[in-house]
Amino acid sequence: MNIVWILLVVLLVVLFVYRIALMVPRNHSATVRARYAQRPEEIWKAITDIDGLRDWRADLKSVERQPDIDGRPAWIEHSRHGKLPFEVVEWDPPRKLVTRIADDDNQLPFGGSWTWMIRPVSDGSELTISEKGFIRPALFRLMTRYVFGYTRTMKQMMRALGDKFGETTEPKVV
Repeated sequence: MNIVWILLVVLLVVLFVYRIALMVPRNHSATVRARYAQRPEEIWKAITDIDGLRDWRADLKSVERQPDIDGRPAWIEHSRHGKLPFEVVEWDPPRKLVTRIADDDNQLPFGGSWTWMIRPVSDGSELTISEKGFIRPALFRLMTRYVFGYTRTMKQMMRALGDKFGETTEPKVV
């Protein structure tokens, strides 16, 4: 009889967690900002050199160029989490870059776009990355919202970019 009660409690906990997960919104947005002692052109060059991304982003196993889409770069990033297809949506050197996960067949459990804004400041550049994303599976939404956080990957990329330039930077959530 004790095993029945234990299973019942486990089932109720699972149902409770799933119910909470269903309440987490599918869409989210997040913004992170960091400063670098580099000119905007140097930041631009680093973030738009598709073939050179692997040189400073340790999370990438490889980057595979794809044919341009409407004259804009496209690529697939291979990481320990699998592969993600990206494309450039907007290109305004050296100020603004907008990329998105190119998953028109809706095969991935998540997606979104990232706007990279670079502005000159007195001692270099300020980079702001804004994510507008969505997550389909409810439990994945719950984990991202309350465990991993929406800004984790952006912060990691900004720190890696600083490392590329021999700088230590601490991104701030905006």
